[in-house]
Amino acid sequence: MEVKILSKKLIKPSSPTPSHLRHLTLTPVDRLAPPIKASNIFYYPAKGSNPAVDVERRNRLETSLSEILTRFYPLAGRYIRESHSVDCNDEGVEYLEAEVEGKLSRLLSRRNEVIEQVIQLAGGEFTNSLASVQVTVFACGGVTIGVRIRHSVVDGFTAAHFSSAWATASRESMDKVIWPSFDLASFLPVKDLPMVKPRPPPKIFGADKVMTRRFIFDGANISSLKAAACDPSFKREPSRVEAVTALIWRALMVVSRAKHGCLRTSLASHAMNLREKIVPPLPGICCGNLYTEVPATFMADSGKTELPNLKDLVGLLREVKFKESVSREDVLLTVIKSTNELHEALGKEDIDVYNFTSWCRFPFYGNDFGWGNPAWMTRCHTPVEMISLQDTECGDGIEAWVTLEKKDMLQFQQDGDIVSFSSNGAP
Repeated sequence: MEVKILSKKLIKPSSPTPSHLRHLTLTPVDRLAPPIKASNIFYYPAKGSNPAVDVERRNRLETSLSEILTRFYPLAGRYIRESHSVDCNDEGVEYLEAEVEGKLSRLLSRRNEVIEQVIQLAGGEFTNSLASVQVTVFACGGVTIGVRIRHSVVDGFTAAHFSSAWATASRESMDKVIWPSFDLASFLPVKDLPMVKPRPPPKIFGADKVMTRRFIFDGANISSLKAAACDPSFKREPSRVEAVTALIWRALMVVSRAKHGCLRTSLASHAMNLREKIVPPLPGICCGNLYTEVPATFMADSGKTELPNLKDLVGLLREVKFKESVSREDVLLTVIKSTNELHEALGKEDIDVYNFTSWCRFPFYGNDFGWGNPAWMTRCHTPVEMISLQDTECGDGIEAWVTLEKKDMLQFQQDGDIVSFSSNGAP
């Protein structure tokens, strides 16, 4: 797949950001965000529409982006490292237009073979701008829209709300868009916070050392998996995310046991959105970073090699589930404590840490920019070991994007449970 960049420009807000909003102070949660880019690519197959209409829609994309940036004004600003803030100076978002000679339908029919290549559709490797957008047109008329935003200013919730709001503005009008708020710092008091333990440098591999594979857990298989992972003592059956996380966690333990000759202590860490947990509730759509890492720990007994069952792992995931509510005053303290627990484990060579992230239930498949709902939504392959979960198009299944060292992936994808419960378990 050869992607040819046709143009590159900066898209600025359609009206200036008011002077009282020009300085955005980032919260301690923003500062804890990893130095990566949150990325989404939406795929819209050609549907035999009029080429002139498609050109008009693509023009509308650019215009509506300029309009929506008046609401999401920090994305058009620039990060000030020294003060941990954003200068909302309206310098703009990087906007690329590209083309591909092939057919989008061919790419969609070969999804498992092109996972490492889709990064070409995601947007530019921007340096100063906080966000980048790439619109790619295929020879057949199909379109992909890639969005990349620095994690230091957005989490999954904010990224999802931005793409949804932009789609609404492009398809309908700005009148239909709900106003977001970027005022988290004023709601989360900073006082008497403990020190954050330094995060060990992430283990970044060369592109030829890691492999990303996509495993599909459809609705029927997830129902079977939930039944297998449900214990009579549970007050409710496992969720889709809990069941799939437990299965993948167990399969990764098998890989680790084969590598080290014993069962090791391990953590499965999920990022959790805190917005619905805070009391009193935050007003409106609060954008930025407002999540915490929630690490569940399996303690291995010395010399034992017997694996825990799925019910045990679901129980461990539930033990660390965030409490029902947390006051605004305690949010930052809670986040730092969880972060320190994760960072401490990352610094120990005899503990395996598996990083999960879930974008399930975010409304990505409702992002209609004028071409209808997307046929697929992906994130980008990154050379860091992690497990990313997202909804399937129909909504009742889960796509798991797993990135591992190649030698580990070869064993992981042949795990009996992975093969049994996922449609793409075998190579």
